[in-house]
Amino acid sequence: MVSSTRSTLNPSTAAGDKPVRSRPVAAVTILLLGSAAIVFGLMLSVSLGAADIRLVTVWEAVFRFNPELAQHQVIRELRIPRALAGALVGACFAVAGSIMQGMTRNPLADSGLLGLNAGAGVGLALAFAFAPSLSFMYIMIYCFIGAAVASLLVFGIGSLSHSGLTPLRLTLAGAAVSAMLLAVSQGVAILFHLSQDIAFWMAGGIGGANWTQLKIMFPWVAAALIGSLVLSRSITLLSLGRDVAAGLGQRTRLVQTAGMIIVVILAGAAVSTVGPIAFVGLMIPHITRYLVGVDYRWIIPCSAVLGSILIIFADIAARMINAPYETPIGALIAVIGVPFFIYLASKRKGEL
Repeated sequence: MVSSTRSTLNPSTAAGDKPVRSRPVAAVTILLLGSAAIVFGLMLSVSLGAADIRLVTVWEAVFRFNPELAQHQVIRELRIPRALAGALVGACFAVAGSIMQGMTRNPLADSGLLGLNAGAGVGLALAFAFAPSLSFMYIMIYCFIGAAVASLLVFGIGSLSHSGLTPLRLTLAGAAVSAMLLAVSQGVAILFHLSQDIAFWMAGGIGGANWTQLKIMFPWVAAALIGSLVLSRSITLLSLGRDVAAGLGQRTRLVQTAGMIIVVILAGAAVSTVGPIAFVGLMIPHITRYLVGVDYRWIIPCSAVLGSILIIFADIAARMINAPYETPIGALIAVIGVPFFIYLASKRKGEL
């Protein structure tokens, strides 16, 4: 009985990891070195492409912009927004996954695996089909709505059993809803002849990011990331178990509702910009917990940094593998993510 209680009270066990205390020194190190890696990655991302540009030219384009130089125009109008979009969406997917894993105590939780990305994809397909002239702001709202509907479907279907919502049922419901919504979005694309418009987007790619999209999505993403930091302590307590969190004075329903709203915003904003890139929110939180421990006050900001690094350098690799053609970044990350998912599923099959 004592060992059972200790297991229940251990958030790292609930999240699918070995018991590890928080490591603030490691977390601060990740934040500092990770921030430097992001800056370096952004500079590298801007300099590399179909035509390589020297880092000195990148520096001049940023701080001494000359509109008459073609390279400066390419840097300012194409490559910088692309690099910044990669950093933002990496943070979005990673933090969304961290929150979902903490709240559901499901080590396989991720906005892609639990259907939110597919729901946002349906929203975007419907926006393209019925209102192709909409601004990006309204397209992003369509994605928010699609992600919210998907989350309701997944949690509703997963809760139908008398024994309640378990990690296994949540994962299976997410897989089923994702498959259904993917079929719906593909059906809409075929019916309205949108296949070419959304094909690259469905594969996941940052090439189309621009300043307009960044200006619209940044306030939403910034607010959601700040909100996730505000909720971080409550999510840590919730990862102990709902009953334990309630006994410690947490308003669990309010925390879960606020957390899902944040996840919907993060997933919807990211998917509307770069497409449904899966596995970022699955891998990064596990790596972060292994490095910094189980306190979500450290997990969330460190996940944001590591997620940004992953997408920035994955985008660079996607441009270099088959240059001058681009490999879809979603496919590239899936090459890493699928084995990681299989490893987690096999390792935690007794817990699911």
